[in-house]
Amino acid sequence: MMYSNTRTIQLNKKYIPVLVDMELKRLLPISLLILLLTAGWLKQGNCSGPQRIITLGAAITETTAALGFGADIVATDVTSEYPAFTRSLPKVSRNRNLSVEGLMQFNPTLILAPEGDIPAAVMAQLKKAKINVISLRQEFSVKGAERFILAVAISLNAKKEGIELLRQMQIKLNAITTTVSNNKQTPLKVLFIYARGAGNMTVAGKGSNMDAIIHLAGGANAVKEFTEFKPYSTEALIAANPDVLLLFDFGAKSLGGPASILNMPGVKLTHAGQAKRIVEVDGPLMVNFSSRLPEAIAELHHKLYGK
Repeated sequence: MMYSNTRTIQLNKKYIPVLVDMELKRLLPISLLILLLTAGWLKQGNCSGPQRIITLGAAITETTAALGFGADIVATDVTSEYPAFTRSLPKVSRNRNLSVEGLMQFNPTLILAPEGDIPAAVMAQLKKAKINVISLRQEFSVKGAERFILAVAISLNAKKEGIELLRQMQIKLNAITTTVSNNKQTPLKVLFIYARGAGNMTVAGKGSNMDAIIHLAGGANAVKEFTEFKPYSTEALIAANPDVLLLFDFGAKSLGGPASILNMPGVKLTHAGQAKRIVEVDGPLMVNFSSRLPEAIAELHHKLYGK
């Protein structure tokens, strides 16, 4: 849906097949520009010169900075922690609750937000105030990451920078994809546990961001019975019988660290518990699916297989 000053940007798969065609990779800049011009996407961005940008969402903040607009970011949401300088930027909300006052106090010229994150009432007031708001849709795949980067670039009227960032990312993706493909070990069954303390745990099912990164890194999700995230249970853990328990570093800390996790009910009955395979990773790196996707795949692959 498109408004005069509120837009949703998503690049349809058919517009950028060149991004995943290895034989056409050397033609990426010219081919992509032609495709985008044909699709009309290069007319979307209307921002130029110095801006006052609010980025709502870790992936949006990361991508905006990677495109060279870090100095233009005046505030972020609480999930934005990368690059490091964003940790010291003002946060527009607590507990991810947004208000018009919280946003308007920074006099933004542009607000970039995940689709659906800004409440309708807040969006209406921003529109009335003629604040340029662009909603960005994200999907958890290599193609989705490429489309997301390009959509952010178009939002910033930074088409050349977007194409160059894509080119750099594709070089890294090719390298880590080759590494993963050359790994001949049987894929490890990985159970991802999202933890905020012992009483607040969920596990990742099919179609989730963690399911996607596990597969890209050469692993297999131990959960096949459900999609997205479901509450953790000892019974489900034993039934899944994973080779590896995967947690974000802050999640493992909230449970008392690897030693405490190994003593959780049922863990010692699994292959992961018997082999003491508890893997901790950087959460924002794993789930952003943006410019650092190659690094995320490489880190998880290394921690799973030592390569």
